[in-house]
Amino acid sequence: MEHPFIAGPCVIESQELLETVAKELVRLNKLFGIDIIFKASFDKANRTSIRSFRGPGMDKGLQMLADIKSKYGLRVLTDIHESYQAAPVGEVADVVQIPAFLCRQTDLLKAAAQTGRIVNIKKAQFMSGRDMRYPVEKALDAGAQDVWLTERGNAFGYNNLVVDFRNIDDMLQIVPTVIMDCTHSVQRPSAGDGKTSGDRKFVPSMALAAKAFGATGWFFEVHPTPDEGLSDAANMLDLNKLETVIHAILQAQDLSI
Repeated sequence: MEHPFIAGPCVIESQELLETVAKELVRLNKLFGIDIIFKASFDKANRTSIRSFRGPGMDKGLQMLADIKSKYGLRVLTDIHESYQAAPVGEVADVVQIPAFLCRQTDLLKAAAQTGRIVNIKKAQFMSGRDMRYPVEKALDAGAQDVWLTERGNAFGYNNLVVDFRNIDDMLQIVPTVIMDCTHSVQRPSAGDGKTSGDRKFVPSMALAAKAFGATGWFFEVHPTPDEGLSDAANMLDLNKLETVIHAILQAQDLSI
């Protein structure tokens, strides 16, 4: 069973940003003997405001991700929002991700499955862990060989999320790889006057709590200057802090009984 670490900026802002993050991930892979998957989105189609930055688009974004993959030897993850994006994304990405809001979209799941790549399905903010068996069934029925699930919190009234860590155990009954999204889970959706805000100080605690509940992977959006990030600025982890957080996860005891 794979125990993936996934990290990268929320959205592709520039080639320079991708290079900066990739170099640090390569260093951390060597330091810890792990295999961090590089994550970045070519299009943030679900931004709060029409005026929000979305990214460079699929064609340019995939070329930028392909360049990072080739130059640094990192596996790559990116998400899709439309079924037609699956095939070209599958030519570059090692993991095709389904955004939480879209995890029940049958045609999107089927298209992702048909790429032959790993499919990472993020649990919707309005769904329980147990109900994620249905998106998994759709992907497997369409031919997916390896499906991951990711916990990212549930809507808690307006403009807030709460994490029920029992969802991790529930999803482990469905698939062997369950990832904790440690940065999106600390969001305060649409709470920032036309954009999402959040509380990055809780990211390390989310990571360690998830390990205590049996998570088998961890997802971090990181940025060298997160407050200047063009998407998810408030909850992205400072790139310089990623080493400390990964070290803490690796050192934490497995508390399962």
